[in-house]
Amino acid sequence: MVNMRDIESLNEAQSDEPLGRVSILSYGSGHMLNDITSSCWFTYLLVFLLDVGLSPGDAAVVMLSGQLADGFTTIFAGELMDRFGHFKLWHAGGSILVAISFSSVFGSCVPCKLMGTNSSALETVGYSTFAAIFNVGWAVTQVAHMSMVNCMTSNSTSRVSLVSCRNAFTMVANLSLYGIALLIFTLLKSVNVIVQYRWIAYVSISIGSCFVAIFLIGTKEPGSTQHCVDKSLSRISWDYWFKKVLYYQVALVYTMTRLVTNVSQAFLAFYVINDLEMNQSSKALVPAIIYICSLIASVILQETRWSSWRLKLYFSAGAVLWILSGVGIVLLPSRMHNLMYAISIVIGAANALMTVTSISMEGVLVGEDLNGCAFVYGSLSFVDKVSCGVVLYVLESYQGSTSIRSNLGMVFGYSVTRLGLGLVPAACSLLSAIVAYTMDLPDTRPRLLVEPLLA
Repeated sequence: MVNMRDIESLNEAQSDEPLGRVSILSYGSGHMLNDITSSCWFTYLLVFLLDVGLSPGDAAVVMLSGQLADGFTTIFAGELMDRFGHFKLWHAGGSILVAISFSSVFGSCVPCKLMGTNSSALETVGYSTFAAIFNVGWAVTQVAHMSMVNCMTSNSTSRVSLVSCRNAFTMVANLSLYGIALLIFTLLKSVNVIVQYRWIAYVSISIGSCFVAIFLIGTKEPGSTQHCVDKSLSRISWDYWFKKVLYYQVALVYTMTRLVTNVSQAFLAFYVINDLEMNQSSKALVPAIIYICSLIASVILQETRWSSWRLKLYFSAGAVLWILSGVGIVLLPSRMHNLMYAISIVIGAANALMTVTSISMEGVLVGEDLNGCAFVYGSLSFVDKVSCGVVLYVLESYQGSTSIRSNLGMVFGYSVTRLGLGLVPAACSLLSAIVAYTMDLPDTRPRLLVEPLLA
């Protein structure tokens, strides 16, 4: 007769085995649709809404509505996934919702057509509604994808490699978006701006959906092999996490990291054009350099032997790089704008270091408590989305006045765009580095991948 304890020991040993290259790459592709649409959301939404006639305040309301919908959805999605599992099913459903709704976010105002009026209030409500629907699907997909990391393997290095691979695909998604946008703006430059953005949405959705298919085909449902959501164990309550000091530390570090990346992405194009007075092509070239450097750094990070102290060390290194970059952004005079290309290289490396390690800290927090992992990822994402929405709402409201050089857009001789891009990420990096230093992360044994991705 087979001993049940021996079977459990065998399952634990198998789950501790490092993952292969194919498994890691197929998992990383699963967030491509989310990433490419998110890049379009943060980079072009404000510009698009201003082009169609909304005021900066109304445009900020649209983005805030989407961020709030995203944040609240993560809480409920995480709770439901902890109860029922089936991460791939949730991922597929969220991806379908994203694909269907995203084109409407950058389309014409549907309620305005139905009501036969183009009032600014109705336009704001219409765009806000589709923004909220899009972010609901986005949040479901994100929580499902992130929650799978701890369920696929207990190997600490493989977990970080999964996160690093996902971050690498994020960089690919961002670069793909800029390539799509450049191609469409060049080929359809005589076409109405709404049609241009609609085509960007269609092409982005098509590319992202192909990668979702690769993920669904190439990635096994974790619960089918490792019983990620173990029905024989009681589901971990929220109180369990709220009593952990590490939960609050990781939440703060992750939120600050997301503020760094999202705020910098939202204001970079305005900064290089309005403050540095660079050529229009710099709106694509500067962020492209950032994402290329992030991609290279993310791939290199996949080969690192990870331990808890190295997570803190690498995160702190990324934070220091962003602090230096932020100071450079604030002080850089327009006549020396070419130095922005060098700063972009530093920002790219800093983004990769902070993003990969902060998400990996979430995995360390969860550890083997898999019956509550979705709540952790969902709740931390909630804090991230709401805080980003509020900060971007405040900054973008003033950024609108910056574009016309009014007195409201200047603080101590510096534009709000310059201060928002330079000081906000730098301050968040400093705070997160201090918190990371105080963390007492559980020790993990550094282990290599079964197949180095760069081999």
